[in-house]
Amino acid sequence: MSDTATSPSRTGAAKPKADLRALAVRWGLIVLLVAMIAYFASAEPAFLSVRNLVIVLQSVSIVAILALGVTCTLVVGGFDLSIGSVAASALMAASYVMVVWEGGTLMAIAACLALGLAVGMVNGLLIVKLRVPDLLATLGTMFLLLGLQLIPTAGRSIATGMSLPDGTTAEGRFTAEFLALGRYRVWDTVPISVLVMLALAVAITIFLTFTRWGRVMYAIGSNPQAARLAGANVERYKIAAYMISGVCASIGGILLAARVGRGDVSSGNSLLLDAVAAALIGFAVFGAGKPNAIGTAIGALFVGLLLNGLTMMNAPYYTQDAIKGAVLVAALMFTFGLSVRKC
Repeated sequence: MSDTATSPSRTGAAKPKADLRALAVRWGLIVLLVAMIAYFASAEPAFLSVRNLVIVLQSVSIVAILALGVTCTLVVGGFDLSIGSVAASALMAASYVMVVWEGGTLMAIAACLALGLAVGMVNGLLIVKLRVPDLLATLGTMFLLLGLQLIPTAGRSIATGMSLPDGTTAEGRFTAEFLALGRYRVWDTVPISVLVMLALAVAITIFLTFTRWGRVMYAIGSNPQAARLAGANVERYKIAAYMISGVCASIGGILLAARVGRGDVSSGNSLLLDAVAAALIGFAVFGAGKPNAIGTAIGALFVGLLLNGLTMMNAPYYTQDAIKGAVLVAALMFTFGLSVRKC
């Protein structure tokens, strides 16, 4: 009889363990974030200064915007590896429109947004129509864009006065209105890129959480076959998710171009890994266990604070990626490693 019945003592011991595990899943990352802030603040008092915090927010804003796009693809069960190259291509496109074509601000922004929409649609069509796995489709798009963006300028960065491959000289320049997108600060404190990040985070949260379309996207990510049987147009929703990702990446590229003021071919090199890390860390925020916009924004802030603190502590640059990877593994452990064990 003792082999088949559950003893009261065993049940009583299991419940505290389950409660402790639930607390770890829900609050583990937040506790880690608070501990990290406390450590860096005690080691370097300037870490919590307003000036430094604004620098951190500005540095993570573009990464967070890209990560929000990745989040939308994760919601439908996909993944977008092309966001970094889309942002870099948008940066080059905006620079080319204004410096080479001598176009205006609206023309440059429209070209970047159209680029993001087009790339997102191509990714979506490759995945849902040709049945190419999402990782392979977006990886191919990434390499394609990285190569295409270099062709118009023969691999050189774009700046006023540069010599073009056809022998002419680029006479255009970035407009003041465009540069303000990356350099102007509201109340002389908050960069516009931070406000854009916050607005997108709120908008995507409302869209995914409180609208029918967002709930359908979550349903597709959980069980596409069931969503299809319930009447959802799974293919259309997946294509829309990748188009949203493309637009977010192009917005990040616009803000990056406005910040650096030139078409720097190397500006978007680290965006992909940081954005993916932020989106995946977002799974662990408040124990969500699923892609969500608020968690992604907090994940981007987590990565930004970590790198900023390490820099202020004079940590060697070659150790930062390893530390970032360790933090990502810890965040995923809180999300998946602990949550899968129910007893």
